[in-house]
Amino acid sequence: MTLLLSTLSTPIGNLNLIADEHVLLAANLSNLKALKESLSQEDSERDVKNVSRIPIITDLISDYFDGDIAALSAIHVRQTGGHFSQEAWKAMKKIRPGKVISYAELAIRAGSSAAIRAAGSACANNAIVLVVP
Repeated sequence: MTLLLSTLSTPIGNLNLIADEHVLLAANLSNLKALKESLSQEDSERDVKNVSRIPIITDLISDYFDGDIAALSAIHVRQTGGHFSQEAWKAMKKIRPGKVISYAELAIRAGSSAAIRAAGSACANNAIVLVVP
């Protein structure tokens, strides 16, 4: 199936999105080249179709910017990474909007209190900005 690519104008700038139907694979505020480079090898080989809106995902992001701060938690995501990164991203997605935690706390929530640097790396390698905070 073809991936969907859209750029959404938001109060924080143009948000670029790539999705596989209703699953968000990547989101950034920089450029489309970087967005595509963040995809898995398998997804990067798929056809990409430019669309004005991605069903469900675009609506939920718009709802978020209209004041529904819980809307982003309803977006399903998938990104490439090792086991700890996957656990860290799941933990990051559970952080309440506006709340800040340390890398040490993220490491604990991801299942390894000693993995503080790995928690920082998971944040740095997060390909789905805003939705995975």
